[in-house]
Parts: sequence; C-alpha cells; structure tokens
Amino acid sequence: MIDLNDYFYFVHVVEKKGFSAAARTLGVPKSRLSRHVSQLEERLNIRLIQRTSRSISVTDAGDKFYQHARLVLDNMERAEASVQPMMNSLSGKVRISCSVGVAQFALKEIVTDFAIEHPQVQLEQHVSNDTIDLVSEGIDLVIRGHMATLPDSTLIQKKLATVEWHLFVGTPFIERHGLPDSPYALNDLPFLKVGWRNRNDILHLEHCDGIKTQIQLNTRFRSDDMETLSLAASKGLGIVALPAYVCHSRVQTGSLTRILPDWIAGAAQLSLLMPSRTGVPAQVNAFSEYLRANFVKAVTP
Repeated sequence: MIDLNDYFYFVHVVEKKGFSAAARTLGVPKSRLSRHVSQLEERLNIRLIQRTSRSISVTDAGDKFYQHARLVLDNMERAEASVQPMMNSLSGKVRISCSVGVAQFALKEIVTDFAIEHPQVQLEQHVSNDTIDLVSEGIDLVIRGHMATLPDSTLIQKKLATVEWHLFVGTPFIERHGLPDSPYALNDLPFLKVGWRNRNDILHLEHCDGIKTQIQLNTRFRSDDMETLSLAASKGLGIVALPAYVCHSRVQTGSLTRILPDWIAGAAQLSLLMPSRTGVPAQVNAFSEYLRANFVKAVTP
C-alpha cells in the first residue's frame, strides 16, 4: 500500500541533501525520516539513497523516483487548492517582490486581475532589481530571473517559465547602419546594456544549431530599467538584448526589429521562491497557484 508520507519525507531528504537538514526544516525526528525512506526502498525493492556516516548520495533510481515524487506532491497541493471553498472569501496580505522588468511587462495584469477577483486580499508589491532576503523583509514570495542555477538554500523554488533574450534595433539605427548580418558585425556598433553595476562588456550568443560565441561590446548606455532601454533602442540609440516579451509590443508596431534571428543572447529562467511549504496562509497559496497558472502566457510573445 502506498504511503504518501514516504514520498513527502523522501523528497525533503533529497532536496535538503541529508536526513539531519530535512529533519530540522520539518521539525520532526531524524529517525522518522529514516524509517519512511527505508519503508519506501523496501516496498520498491531498490536502493534510492546511499548513506554514509556524514553524507548521502541519491542513486540513479532515486533521482528518477524523485522527479516523479516531486510532481506527485505538487499535484496534491494543486488538488487541495482547487477544491478549497475560499476563492471568493480570501482575506489578508500577500507580499510580493519582483524586478522592475517583471513588474512592468509580466506581472501587472496578473496582480490586478487577482486583486479584482479577491477584493478582501491586500497585495503589497516590492519592486527592485536588488536581491532581498525574503524572511527578514517579510516577503511571502519573490519572482527571480536567472541565467545560472540559483544557489541551494532553504527557500522553496518553483519554475515559472523560461524566456529567451533577443537582439533588437530601431528603425533610425537601421537607416544609419543597416542590419548586422553576423554577430561579429556588432563589435563596433553602439550597445545598450541591462544593469548599471555590471561592467562586463561581453555578450554571449548562442546559435540555433548550438554554436556559441562571445562579442566584445561597445556599450553606450547602461540601465536597470528595461523599458528605458527598449525605448532608447526604438529611437536608434543602439542595439539592445532584452527578453522577447519585453519588446513584443514595439516589435508589433514596427518601432523595434529583431536582428540575427538565428541567435539568442541567453535564456533566462523565471522562478518563484517562497520561504516554506508549511504554514503558508491561504491567500498566499492562492496567489502562488494563480501566478503559476497565468505566468507563461504573460511572458509568451
């Protein structure tokens, strides 16, 4: 007989990389986790975790089982959320944090529609491109964009979407310089760059065939604000690399044109981070599910 507690404890042991860390997070005895994982391995008749006195390692079978077990737990959470008679009676605060670009181009419709559907919920949105500490700042959830894997932490991480970064120019730029026909034509052309703190003027590009290259940039303008960079590019100030959804409206009106369409300037993952799975208020869970259900559409051009 399947015991879903076995799945729950096994997933936490894998995600926390050890029995002790998982026990501390869940507030349960280490022996309980060990017992449930052993029961699971006995029922499946296969080793999922190799144990030593100081560490654990997940076997190939364990890794494969974890992927499915994680989905089972996520689907259980969604199932419970879908039948809770709370959708029109939620109340309390939801504190959200995100970058300026996400707030402007991806989240504004989602937060306003959610607020309309749940008039008793108070939404507080913190918008900043700086990384913040969720716990110390009292934030319920944060949306974070990242090219590389986020560092391991006690935060719960859920993927929302993957978005490609494309290269764009405005009509005045094309009239002066023409359309670049290769990445190497970008070397001496003015570039507009995201992030005023980031002084690394190297652009990493990847072809649809998997070929990668990097270009030394002639950066003319830096900004944390993607809307400003998109506008500047549309006025011919230079070439810009931005998420496709940020420039979609200007591409539609013709004020921006994508160049080198076989190349991308990276693919960023947007993730939802929350401090904990346990003791989460109903309104925060409801917003989390609403966000996950609508976010891909919001960032798909």
